[in-house]
Amino acid sequence: MAQRSKRRFGLLTPKQLRVLTFIRDYSHARGYAPTMQELADEFGISKVTVFEHIGALQKKGYLKRARHKARSLQLSEDIRFPDERATRLPLVGVIAAGQPIEAIEDREVLDLEELFVSAHETFVLRVRGDSMVDDRICDGDLVVVEKRETARNGETVVALLEEGEATLKRFYREADGIRLQPANPKYKPIKTKNVRIQGVVVGVVRTY
Repeated sequence: MAQRSKRRFGLLTPKQLRVLTFIRDYSHARGYAPTMQELADEFGISKVTVFEHIGALQKKGYLKRARHKARSLQLSEDIRFPDERATRLPLVGVIAAGQPIEAIEDREVLDLEELFVSAHETFVLRVRGDSMVDDRICDGDLVVVEKRETARNGETVVALLEEGEATLKRFYREADGIRLQPANPKYKPIKTKNVRIQGVVVGVVRTY
């Protein structure tokens, strides 16, 4: 359903999407749909232009409307708005971790799907252990991993050792082999001739 809705929203112009979103928000807040005049006033356009937008939205299957009734606009049941995805969170401003700063509220949205977008397949692993704490990767964190079989020196990788065990370490290719470097002085680096790279870490998610 989500993929279908996403494809369908690609058929809309930005103005049509704003009109459709306003109808949704207005209807949710008041229990009835806006009139054509209220839509015209909201967007600063003529009623003729509003009728054109509504007609286009009807043809594309987003709206239903009874003729000669002022508040008869109804959203189709099978649509899902882009801002209703569970991965979208409101980004309302910035906050200082040191000295206080003035609170700023911006109308922005943080989309986790877009934040970790990649040309490669991505997957998530839960971290167990403290060998990477100096890289701010702690026990219980979730690491977002880009599925790759190669890595550059210094990248944090998911490495499969010859013994069949997987580990999360920084990758370094050296003259005498490969060094998998922990980010905690309590642990010694792992040196090996052969290792299979399963992916490279591109993000960390932490919950409290």
